[in-house]
Amino acid sequence: MSRPAPESSVRDVREPALRATLHRRLLDAPFDPTLLERPELRARLERMLREEAPLLTAAKASIVLDDLVDDVGGLGPLEPLLADPSITEIMVNGANRVFIEREGRIVAAECEIDAATIVRVVERVIAPLGLRLDRASPMVDARLADGSRLHAVLPPLAPDGPCVSIRRFGSRPVPLVAFGVEAETGACFEALVRAGWNLVVSGATSSGKTTCCNALARAIDPVERIVTIEETAELRLDQPHVVRLEARPANAEGTGAVSVRDLVRSALRMRPDRIIVGEVRGGEALDMLQACNTGHDGSLSTVHANSPDDALARIETLALGADVRLPLSAIRRQLVSAIDAVIQVRRSPEGRRVIVAVSEIGPDADAPTRPLLARVGGRLVVCGSPSRPARRTEIALDREWSACAS
Repeated sequence: MSRPAPESSVRDVREPALRATLHRRLLDAPFDPTLLERPELRARLERMLREEAPLLTAAKASIVLDDLVDDVGGLGPLEPLLADPSITEIMVNGANRVFIEREGRIVAAECEIDAATIVRVVERVIAPLGLRLDRASPMVDARLADGSRLHAVLPPLAPDGPCVSIRRFGSRPVPLVAFGVEAETGACFEALVRAGWNLVVSGATSSGKTTCCNALARAIDPVERIVTIEETAELRLDQPHVVRLEARPANAEGTGAVSVRDLVRSALRMRPDRIIVGEVRGGEALDMLQACNTGHDGSLSTVHANSPDDALARIETLALGADVRLPLSAIRRQLVSAIDAVIQVRRSPEGRRVIVAVSEIGPDADAPTRPLLARVGGRLVVCGSPSRPARRTEIALDREWSACAS
């Protein structure tokens, strides 16, 4: 006499016919299932399921309900990955090829998702935003409800099938200690922020630039008014007086775009004490420099570069690409007077994000950067004193720095 299959195998039984029936009932329902909260959606689906399959076991019913709720109210097969707080990035490289990043390491994920489902999941996210994804518009950027950033590419640009990258962001800000900064050197960073130095966080892709910028911003006085400007809202500040601005791509008709540069100009009219530009990657570099040179001390921003000197060269190049034609010498003078230091972050071979150096900008355009902190023997140590004064005169930067270095 054969034994029945163990109940643990029910997840392999997706009940496709039953799922299809419930999907059809949802389409005919007098309500929009995508507008329901997940608990209410599950309750309504459970009633439909009991009507269609009253003899279905509780275990199988739970699995069918989980899958349906994920399909209708979430990102389908990707939803369990989004629910895992230890996953920082989800990468879909076509049908049934899903990878995740956890603790800085990329591994393959057990996730079955076909090409049609990938496209359907992305369309569900972008439809309320007035965006589209098709052969005419094969690339799209969007933000999920939890703040995660989504980027998708369709064939023919992705010949192996639709590709999706989802960058996750933690619900709690990460302190500087997570970047290998000890308490003594951490006080140095706080001194620079409180002194109103304009700081740029530099690093490669996925090196932790935005997270580091968020950690630095924790040292800003709660009474100050902060305006953050990002292409996709990622910063999560604890201060009570924060205005968050987010760029907007063009809609399906190709109109309505609002660039980061537009937002920088808008921020200058909002009486900010500090401006934080999530990432400088275009002509907004010139506006940022001008803002730093017009009294908005203590501004923060990030840029893609492999060293502090490379960061300055990249900002210079981006500023030259703005529609305001200024000579190179004028941009270099603005750069030197606007930015005080560059903080370099890097991802180690083990996947940890660390601050590897803090370099002060030289006194003129031809002078190289000068290290203030550097990583020696695995520890971040003080190796120089600031020569630039505090931009906020009430802060005695030299005295605070000496206390940190002693």
